[in-house]
Amino acid sequence: MHCPFCGHPEDKVVDSRELSDGSQVRRRRECLGCARRFTTYERVEAAPALVIKRDGRREAYDRQKVMGGLMRACEKRPVTLRQLEEAAESVEAALNRKDEREISSEEIGTILVQRLRELDQVAYVRFASVYRRFEDVEEFTVLLDRLRRDRGGKK
Repeated sequence: MHCPFCGHPEDKVVDSRELSDGSQVRRRRECLGCARRFTTYERVEAAPALVIKRDGRREAYDRQKVMGGLMRACEKRPVTLRQLEEAAESVEAALNRKDEREISSEEIGTILVQRLRELDQVAYVRFASVYRRFEDVEEFTVLLDRLRRDRGGKK
C-alpha cells in the first residue's frame, strides 16, 4: 500500500476495526515516510457479477459506477459518504442472496431509489428522474405529489 500523500511504499497499521455489518475491515495506517495517517477498507472479493441492462446486454457489475450515480444524486446534500457506501452495499447484499451472479439494472435502481428516499428526498428525486427516465415536467409533478402525500402534506 503506497501512501496517498507521498507515495512511500511502507506503512504501519495503527488501528483495525470490523464495520458493524461484518462485511469490511477499516484500518488506520501511518506512513513510515511522511508520518501522515490514512484509512483503508478491506472487503472480501466475491465472484464476478453481471448486470443485465434494459436492452438485454450483460456487463460486469461496477461498484464505482453505482457510487458515481449516488454521488451525483447527493451532490451538495447532507448525505455522508458512509451512507452512500451502505447503499451500494445493499445492492451487493441483494446480489449475494441470489443463486445466480446476475442482477438487472432495474433491481439495482429500485434498491438505490428506496435507500435514497430514506436518506434525502432531493437526492431521491434527482436519482429517480434518471432511473425512471422522466420525459416531462408532469412526471416530476406526480413524483413530488406522491412525496408530499407520503409525508402527510408537511413542507
